[in-house]
This record gives sequence, C-alpha cells and structure tokens, in this order.
Amino acid sequence: MAVKFGVPPEGEKIRSLVEERLKQAMSENGAKITVDWRGEQRHLYVISMPADMLYFNPDTHRIRAQRTLDPERNRSLEEKPWSDAAQAYLHDLLKQKPSNPNQTDPDYITLMDELEDFGQKEPGIISPDGILVDGNTRCAALRDLGVKDIRVGVLPADTSRRDINSVELALQLRRDKRRDYSYINRLIAIEEELGSGRREEDVARDFNIKVTTLRQDRWVYQMINDAIERSRTDSGVSLRLVDFEEHQEKLRELQRDFAKKAATDPDAAEQLKESRLAMVVLNYPKTSLRLAEEDFHSRYLDERLPVELRPIVQEASAVQIPGLSGVTVPDATAAVKVTRALTDRLLQAEAARMAADKLNPQAVKEADRLIETARRTFDAAVKLAGQNAQLEKRKVAVQERLTDAADYVKQCAAEFAEAKAKRALDEDAFDDALLELRDSLVRLARQAGRTFTSPGDGVEWLLAATREN
Repeated sequence: MAVKFGVPPEGEKIRSLVEERLKQAMSENGAKITVDWRGEQRHLYVISMPADMLYFNPDTHRIRAQRTLDPERNRSLEEKPWSDAAQAYLHDLLKQKPSNPNQTDPDYITLMDELEDFGQKEPGIISPDGILVDGNTRCAALRDLGVKDIRVGVLPADTSRRDINSVELALQLRRDKRRDYSYINRLIAIEEELGSGRREEDVARDFNIKVTTLRQDRWVYQMINDAIERSRTDSGVSLRLVDFEEHQEKLRELQRDFAKKAATDPDAAEQLKESRLAMVVLNYPKTSLRLAEEDFHSRYLDERLPVELRPIVQEASAVQIPGLSGVTVPDATAAVKVTRALTDRLLQAEAARMAADKLNPQAVKEADRLIETARRTFDAAVKLAGQNAQLEKRKVAVQERLTDAADYVKQCAAEFAEAKAKRALDEDAFDDALLELRDSLVRLARQAGRTFTSPGDGVEWLLAATREN
C-alpha cells in the first residue's frame, strides 16, 4: 500500500474547492496537462487556485541539500512541515542561490521578471490536498509579485507521497524550460531513487544518463559526504553539501582520473585524489587541478609546506580485519597518509571559515590564515608543476610531429595510387611538393647532425638520405 502524505491543516477545505473547480473544468472541457502517472500518460484538467492557499512540497528535490543549512528551521520543517514557519523556510530556500544561500538566485529574479511581463505560461501540478508537486518556485514567485491565483493540474484522488516524488522527478527530467535541479540536489535525487529499490539501469534511463555516468556520480556523492565528515572540527562545525555545488566538472574529472589510476596503482590513485580534493577546497580552476598527479605532494609541495601545514603521521602498518582472526591487510602507505592528513587540515579550516557565525573570532581568524598560507604554498607548487608539464610537452612534440608526418606520407601513397589509376595526378605539383619535403628533411638533418654524436639507425638514415644536400 502506498505511503500517504499527512494531510495539511487546510487539506479538506482545499480538496472541496479543487473538486468544485474540477467539475467546472470538465463541464467546459477546459485545458489539460499531461504527466507520467504510474507507468502511463495521464491527462489532468487545469484549474485556477489561490496561490497562498497551496502548500510547498517539503520533499521537493529542488532544495533538498539547502534544507540542512539552518538545523533549527529544518527540524521544524521535519516535525511540522505544514506550519507557517516551515512553509516560510521553504519559500526562502526556493528563492536562494543553490551554491550561496545568502544570495537571491539570479534565475529566480529572471523567473519573476518573466511572470510579471508575460504571466504564467506553464501550469503547475498539485495533489488533491493542495501540495505543490511541480511549480513550487513559480508559486513562490507569484506570491512575491502579489499575484493571487496560480493555474495548476490536479493529480488523482489516491495520490501518495511516492507518486508526488515520481511526478516531480519525471517533469523535471523532461528538460524543458523548468529551472534545473542543482548538481547536489540531482545527486540526492539519484540516491533516493536507488534507495527505494529501483535498479541502476531504470534510474539512469529516467535521468537520461548512462549507467557508467550514474556510477561515477554516485562515487562523487560518496566522496563529498566523506569529505564533509572529515571536515568536522572539535567545535562540531563541518562543510555542507552546498559547499560543493560549483565543483561539478572538477569532481567528475577527478573521478575519471582516479579510476584510471586505481586500475594499476591504488596508492597513486589515492594520492592524486587527495591532492585534487585539497585544491577543490582551495577553489583552484579545473586546469590547475589537472597538474596534480600522484607525485604532486612529494615532488612540489612537501618541501615547501610550512610547519603548521606539515602533518605528522604514523608509518604504514597492517590492519586487522574484524571478524577474521589473524587476517590482516596493508594499511595506507605513509605517502597516502601524509597527503590525506594535509587535505583533512584544509577541509577543517574551510569548515571553520564557512561557520564564522558559530565560532569565536580568533578561531575563524586562524582558519583564514591557514587557508591563505596553503594557497600561497599551492600557488608555488602549481606554477612548478605547470612549467614541468610544458617541458614534458615540448619533449614529446618532436617525435609526435614526425609520427604525424609518417601518417600523412602513408596516406599520400594510398591516394597517389588512386589518383594515378584515375589519371588525376598532377605530376608537376607532385614533384614540387617532393622538393619541399626534401628541403624540410635537409633542415631537420642539419639539426640532428649537430645534436647526436652517436646517431641511431633512424638518425643515420636521415643523415645519409640528405648528405648530398
């Protein structure tokens, strides 16, 4: 049996008004909206309802991550979701920027402007008891504009909590002009769908992604939650899900590079992950993160770390597997522990900075100083890593150019035969091109002759082939 929502205080009054207006819409054969309903298409009549009479959906995925930003208001929301205080909290969250709840979302301002200029184009969706299934943000905007009514389609009388979530998700994933879920709220929605017992293949299809992409996103979500737990300080503050909102592409690329490295060297993969996670905390761009390979800490950071950032860790040891007497596995290597310990320091310092209103000023000042010191140290390391990457690129550029030239010559040989067979060969132009090739090889041979005192077979051939010139 489907789990039912608790009926809002005005639920029966709303249901009566909804039934009355639905009868009128049916008699007039009014407008309809189509939704996915329990595996089939259902056409719902659209009616007009007082915007301030409806209830924001406490389960909406649009602001799931942001709900926890204010623990006291979130507790009120969980205990009394239909209260004025809880509904006011939802209204505030719907207006805020997902990555920075202290700011109004520019998309919300745009939505208000569109509604004011052109009116409501797309109807929302409500349950028979007046819970907004789709159109929560539109309803908030209409209220802020002082518009009294909102057009909505009405779900069937036996609508359950699960139905509300399914319809909301299906409408969101149509990829129309609706305001998209934020990155973190999308990850939460995926986890909840899988947590309800659905198969990965079905959830991936609903979200219009491949199963491999779904698994990558789940790995990222797990890493984010792990980072939040690692960021928890002795004062009890920690980072929040919303603090990772703007790092989607960095984290996805981190996962891809980690997976490649882990297939051959798990310890190296861990070092890469920890260095890049530290750089995410310090808000480096994606191009800088790419410079942090598994040796980034030992090669560029270690000797430059000031005392306050230099972690002290124990040597690697064996770890006992619980429940299996005498069975042990190797602990993380010292290099992994050192890299991870530095990342933990930065995670905790950033958590303190983000919780400035909850800690004493001295603790926040110390966290600021630690992050600034880390940034200067990482800046120097990133610069050196970038210079080395450019040097390595120049080292391989020469042979790559020759390899490309060889491929072109091979293709030329094939096209030469075809042109000859079709009598389409321009012999004079071909001869001129060969002379240009010869001159280029002569210039290359002169450089090689001055460079190699003991030439290999390839260089010896080049020198011999161009000696007459």
